Amino acid sequence: MNFAPLPSVDVASVPADALVIDVREDDEWAAGHVDGALHVPMSQFVARFGEVTEAVADGRRAYVMCKVGGRSAQVTQYLTQQGIDAVNVDGGMLAWDGAERPMVSENGSAPFVL
Repeated sequence: MNFAPLPSVDVASVPADALVIDVREDDEWAAGHVDGALHVPMSQFVARFGEVTEAVADGRRAYVMCKVGGRSAQVTQYLTQQGIDAVNVDGGMLAWDGAERPMVSENGSAPFVL
């Protein structure tokens, strides 16, 4: 079988106004996330798929992110199989934080990657 390579980008290539879909769990999200990201935990992804299709209805590319890239790779594969323009963000939130890209937390304290 031939599998198409999974589309992925590094954190520096994610536009400031990108649609970021964060598939980490609630505690990880609360600690620190990309401001304006759509939070849909991988464990709830299929049930909440409508929220995702709504967010990409205008043909926007979805930048899928988790902590390091494993969960987001699975979700990216699922999205591309559904015909959605989605890319995995290499290195996930750890790379985002390492590149000093902006993050926010849920409680206003200094954001960090859990």
